[in-house]
Amino acid sequence: MNPITSIRSRTVVMPSTNIDTDQIIPGRFLTTTTKEGLGQQLFADWRYDANGAPRADFILNTPAAQGCRILVAGRNVGCGSSREHAPWALLDYGIQAVISTEIADIFRNNSLKNGLLPIVVDAATHAWLIANPGAEISIDLQTATLTLPGQAPVGFPIDPFARYCLINGVDELGFLLSKNAAIEAYEARRGA
Repeated sequence: MNPITSIRSRTVVMPSTNIDTDQIIPGRFLTTTTKEGLGQQLFADWRYDANGAPRADFILNTPAAQGCRILVAGRNVGCGSSREHAPWALLDYGIQAVISTEIADIFRNNSLKNGLLPIVVDAATHAWLIANPGAEISIDLQTATLTLPGQAPVGFPIDPFARYCLINGVDELGFLLSKNAAIEAYEARRGA
């Protein structure tokens, strides 16, 4: 995982509610155990027509969306099945943060464990983001705030351990492995 301390990017807005994990990454692409290349299948049923050609009217296929690293989604994003491939696909595409008023628990947990920052904001902040697609915003993970153009920073909740892992670019296993010397020392003392 890459460490995240801050993100500054334009937003891409998908105001649909209940965007489920099967819409994020359709089930037929779950046969892989690698993360690479999943960005090509991100929102595949919405991005491509029956012949596999990009749909010009889908937001991710527009020039305005290119290079955006922050996705603003409608309420209850990531609902549905618990597929880790959903945050993998978003990350492989280049999305580093997802903002909504409600993020499904399993999707949020999978995101945090894989380096994708899920941010829950209040209704007024969300309404502003939906009404201003392409706005350049800043996210500061150190202070757990996001800043909209010309406005005061807005706080967002994040689990302290997840925040630590994201800032340091480690997953749970990486965190445990970083404590290996202390674990071995404890076991040596205990065994004596």
